[in-house]
Amino acid sequence: MIRATSVIPPDDWQTPPADTVILDYDGRHRRRVAMTGVDGTAFLLDLEKAVAIADGAGLHLEDGRIIAVQAAKEALLEIRCTDQSQLVRIAWHLGNRHLPTEICGATLRIRDDHVIAEMLRGLGVMVDPISAPFHPEGGAYGSAGHHHHD
Repeated sequence: MIRATSVIPPDDWQTPPADTVILDYDGRHRRRVAMTGVDGTAFLLDLEKAVAIADGAGLHLEDGRIIAVQAAKEALLEIRCTDQSQLVRIAWHLGNRHLPTEICGATLRIRDDHVIAEMLRGLGVMVDPISAPFHPEGGAYGSAGHHHHD
């Protein structure tokens, strides 16, 4: 099986893609896994280490072709706060629970979780289910959502 051995950042490739893979947040943070593009290109993602693959990145195949990476829509919760103080407080609660969180200006996004949604509503914020690509913050210690207490 042909291998993809490197990731090309979104703005660093110009060649038309040979195929596209549509991956959710977890699928965009891999080291080694078999994949198949939407047009049927089967390949092995075979990287030296797991990396967070950005929406719009390219996977470089051994034969020179590029597979485009597209972030899949996921079931998320969009959290809207009444002011900046409440936003900071809610961000603290989400971080305290080690929940991958995307910051979108004055709103926060997390994966859909009915228990967390009820907690947030109890704290007085507006929570709406949405479907969108998920791009959580990477954090101070590495890639998005992968936190360790080493």
